[in-house]
Amino acid sequence: MQVQVVDYTAKDAPEKFVQSLRETGFGVLINHPVKQDLVESIYKNWQSFFNGEDKHNFAFDPKKQDGYFSPEISETAKGHSKKDIKEYYHVYPWGRIPATLKDEILEYYQLTSALAAELLDWVEKHSPADISANYSEALSNMIKDTPNTLLRVLHYPPLTGDEEPGAIRAAAHEDINLLTILPAANEPGLQVQQQNGQWMDVPADFGNLIINIGDMLQEASAGYFPSTSHRVINPTGKGSSKSRISLPLFLHPRSEVVLSEKHTQASYLLERLRELGVKD
Repeated sequence: MQVQVVDYTAKDAPEKFVQSLRETGFGVLINHPVKQDLVESIYKNWQSFFNGEDKHNFAFDPKKQDGYFSPEISETAKGHSKKDIKEYYHVYPWGRIPATLKDEILEYYQLTSALAAELLDWVEKHSPADISANYSEALSNMIKDTPNTLLRVLHYPPLTGDEEPGAIRAAAHEDINLLTILPAANEPGLQVQQQNGQWMDVPADFGNLIINIGDMLQEASAGYFPSTSHRVINPTGKGSSKSRISLPLFLHPRSEVVLSEKHTQASYLLERLRELGVKD
């Protein structure tokens, strides 16, 4: 099955959206409440930030995991040996944010977090009874007052030709969290892996909102909702000279939330961050 493009305002949107998540790990919304002019302004303003030198004054805090991550300390996807070709900034409401960018990016954070709670209600409502019985509490309640939901502002720089052989913008990986909410980036490249192992482009028309399942929801649903591998491939031709900005919101429960008999949010996150090489 293809990733479904669902009209958020349609009566059957919740059912169609959750069906797409179940079958592909991804769903795409149109006519959603995230304002496109806000997204475009964020892309423009953060592009200027990444182009400047002030970013180095916000170098990431290894303990808190907030701030700016340079290409040299970027992630290496689980199971891969080459770093992704990217730099990024971790935004938390309690964390360090450049003053000129703060109000706008926190408006986006709050807007998408509110939508995320609604989407989690959709997921729970359309989970089979034997699956929803695994949830230790309502899915939307898991994120209530959480300090852990992460907004990552990603910058994939233009390719220079000097990149390490075999490195790509984001190697195949699964997300750690419950759901990821992502407005379509300003350049293409996002792909999802199908069950047959083939890669397909995610519908990424500008204005689309892309949502995918993370490992924590897979864990909480005993595998019913699949955390699907995805990647960002390198552009070719004229596209290789362009930057790509991306704004994924990684929806995380509170630290004490029980995901399964094996894991809380905190224990699961620590395990995965160590695998990524960004935490000792």
